[in-house]
Amino acid sequence: MLIDLDELPVLHRRLHGFSWNRFNVLSVHDKDFGIDESRGLRGGVEDALLANGITEKPAKLFLSCYPRVFGYAFNPLSVYYCSRDDGVVFAIIYEVHNTFGERHVYVLPVPKPSNWIQQTSEKALFVSPFTHMSMQYRFRLNVPGDTQIIAIRLHDEQGLVLTASYAAKQIPLSAKALASQVLKMPLLSLKVISGIHWEAVRLWLKRVPWFSHVPKTIPPPPLTKTER
Repeated sequence: MLIDLDELPVLHRRLHGFSWNRFNVLSVHDKDFGIDESRGLRGGVEDALLANGITEKPAKLFLSCYPRVFGYAFNPLSVYYCSRDDGVVFAIIYEVHNTFGERHVYVLPVPKPSNWIQQTSEKALFVSPFTHMSMQYRFRLNVPGDTQIIAIRLHDEQGLVLTASYAAKQIPLSAKALASQVLKMPLLSLKVISGIHWEAVRLWLKRVPWFSHVPKTIPPPPLTKTER
């Protein structure tokens, strides 16, 4: 789902089958995300921006994430689009979750308006036992409209290691549309987490080198670099 965070209370009241911070067929819970739950999602985003030297507050704030389906969700990646009144995105926050219960946010400024955004960040969270920590993420994504596209490339000192991408087509939000998607993918959340482990098994069987889990005790990287 791509959600305007300011509309969550309205969606909670009016959209049948969807709830905010309560159980339902589909739901979004603040505690599923790592940006200071006590401040709420918007307050947590504003704090994260400020902590990374971005003083501007978003007029509009959209969260791209998997909702809970029948009470369960796992979000390997959630993306916050921080924009001004005119729709110009001035910052992106990538929230990464691993299967060890850890999470990290990468807060990246967007210095010049563009429909396509390219950013880089040093890796700061252990995600997969098949990739080490001395790596760099290279993000390329569009400002969501009729479509939403996110591509991530992971590089080390020898070059490209892994590519992951996501593409979606916009469907107007309604109870009927949500019901249709649930009927098509009732086990979406289980598919996400089981897919991650299935791919890990395949890599292990291929004898891809294995790296030990590094708990998130390392300091965050310096302010991330951004490029056009």
